[in-house]
Parts: sequence; structure tokens; C-alpha cells
Amino acid sequence: MTQSFANHTQYNPLYHFVAQPLGIIFFVWSIQRVIRHPSVDTAYMLVGSMALAAAIGVARTQVLRTQDRLIRLEERLRLARVLPAELQPRIGELRPWHLIALRFASDEEVTELVRAVLANPALKPKEIKQQVRQWRADHFRA
Repeated sequence: MTQSFANHTQYNPLYHFVAQPLGIIFFVWSIQRVIRHPSVDTAYMLVGSMALAAAIGVARTQVLRTQDRLIRLEERLRLARVLPAELQPRIGELRPWHLIALRFASDEEVTELVRAVLANPALKPKEIKQQVRQWRADHFRA
């Protein structure tokens, strides 16, 4: 399938449809148990559900942060290779979310988009991605 702005979002089924919903259900159930049957055991179950919810959230956050770091590195290397000499010293002005959004732009159009971002640093990732005409698919995301 060809990737585009319209379909580039990605779900991790094990996280989005199993771990996260089950963690939320377990947490809500644990709260109800503490309210209906207060005891040391139900309080302990609530603490356990909170720990599980935190572990699920931290695991996902760490994966995404690592992915974003790699994307930033990849994009800095690509921009150093494809940007004209006058723009290369300005790569450091691009914010992390700019680099993450620019990864979808083809080598042919990335220079134009970098100029737009440098002219308007307030551009949001969604706005940058909507300007991409030749989409570089990224199927290796977490």
C-alpha cells in the first residue's frame, strides 16, 4: 500500500488493542473493588493496577522516544547530504518535531520544505506533512 498523509498513522495492535485497553479495564475494575469492598487486598490490587498501567505507558513512551531520536539522527544526516551548502549550517535550527515531520518529504522537495520551516518555525508537524507532495513511506515505525 502506498503511504500518504491520509494513511500514514500506524497502530501497534498488541499495544493499542490489547495491553492499553486491558490495563485501563484492570485499573477501573480495581478502583471499583476498593470502593465497593475496601480492604488491604483490594487496595493492594489497586496499587498493582497502577504499577501495571505505569509500566505499559513507560514502555510505549520509551519506544517512541528512541524512535524519535533515531529519526532525528537519520534526518540530520540526510539533510547534510541533500541540502544546498547555504542551508546546511542551519540544520541545527530545525526543532525535533520539524525533523520528524520532514522525514516523509522526498529528497527532491525537502529543500523547499526546510526553507518554509526556517522561514516559519511555528509550523506544526501536521502542516509540514500536509505540504509533502512526494511521500517517502516509513513502514519501520514503532
